[in-house]
Amino acid sequence: MTKIGLEIHCQLTNLESKLLCSCKANYRSFQVNTNICPICMGLPGSLPRLNQEAVKKATMIAMALNCSTPAKIAFFRKNYFYPDLPKNFQITQLNIYGDTSVGGTGYVMVGDKKIRITRIQLEEDPGRLIYEGSSSKNQITLVDYNRAGTPLVEIVTEPDFENPKQVRDFLNILSDLLENLGVADPSLEGAMRADANVSIEGGKKVEIKNIGSFHDLEKAVHFEITRQESLHSRDIEIVQETRHWDDKRKITISSRSKEEALDYRYFLEGDIPWITIDSTTKEKLQSEMPESISSKKERYVSKYNIPNQVADVLSSDKFYSDLFEDSHTESNAKEIANIITTDLMGLVDTREKREASKITSNHLRDLADSIQSGKISRNSAKNALHEIVKTGKELSQVISDLDLGNVSDESELITIIKDVISEESQAVEQAKSNPQTINYLVGKVMQKTKGKADPQLTLDLLKKQIG
Repeated sequence: MTKIGLEIHCQLTNLESKLLCSCKANYRSFQVNTNICPICMGLPGSLPRLNQEAVKKATMIAMALNCSTPAKIAFFRKNYFYPDLPKNFQITQLNIYGDTSVGGTGYVMVGDKKIRITRIQLEEDPGRLIYEGSSSKNQITLVDYNRAGTPLVEIVTEPDFENPKQVRDFLNILSDLLENLGVADPSLEGAMRADANVSIEGGKKVEIKNIGSFHDLEKAVHFEITRQESLHSRDIEIVQETRHWDDKRKITISSRSKEEALDYRYFLEGDIPWITIDSTTKEKLQSEMPESISSKKERYVSKYNIPNQVADVLSSDKFYSDLFEDSHTESNAKEIANIITTDLMGLVDTREKREASKITSNHLRDLADSIQSGKISRNSAKNALHEIVKTGKELSQVISDLDLGNVSDESELITIIKDVISEESQAVEQAKSNPQTINYLVGKVMQKTKGKADPQLTLDLLKKQIG
């Protein structure tokens, strides 16, 4: 039986400062090695100062993942040679004196499968290693310390995954949850990373690291399962080790023997006292947590009669969910949900496109109301949406500029319908005996009006004209 466990590292990207100093948590806009100070560089005499907001946000994550939250938490030094952590140890957490990490055991449901959470710990992110050189012979390693000390939450699961697809589904659920909580933006480069532990048939555990994306993680796990099954079938020992994912060759390669906890010589961080998280603080954090994704989905379906699949897509993405919440009323909610999931998602399908988009909740509200009132057709609304996303113009101006208003004048529409009947005599005869084929004629009218004819009015007038 295949067993897969995950160690997921999530940066708390929405915080202002690093975990133990006042340097910016958002290091991405800085020149190399400029977002640093004596504390995050570990210079002699410098002392850490714990970011209280990081503790609160990490606790909220633990609550959202159904984890226990201890009354007291502690920090430890994890000693290891880190070229990207200049003080040569990492300040992290460890459950050596009972549950002293920010989150204890919990679970997440992936379909019908219960994935158990072992623990959640708060720690500092290392810096970033940059490799340059065309081959291993002339390759050099550069270090950018801007990221060192960024608040990081590590989520460790039990080996409950049975296949790579469950892994991918879990990571998608977790990513949506973190974004919905408002604690992180998982779409940022390096903001959410994961290592996998894979074993088969009760064999030894192999850790896979250096994985750049969820897609690559799924591939890496699949390869490692295949590799281990091949070794097992030939009675070759599977060595407990750490392997790296080679993105170019799409294989895992041996890196080093797997370390145990004893190898890190953990001991209590003497410069950070034990932290008490009392019941009042927990109750306050619980009250500040946003509505869960599952609750949103249930509300969209039950209150607005939005189809399950649409509600699922809409509720799981914070960007679209926020747009929906700010723009809908009870009367137009279903229409707005349809516009977002059918048209808008295709127009702003990347982070860059979202940031460049000029659309607002007012635009969506006006668009839905105009469709429902018959002012514009759905096809015209789609064209208007393209223009609004690019320019941010008011809908009324877009309708005027692009001449998108519905052709709803009966006399004008009858003239166009008569032309279609004259041109499509064979289809007209078929429509008399087979009413379904009248939709072909409706389509022809829509072509002539460039999608601006009211579909229902067109259908009614066609039926009258055909007789």
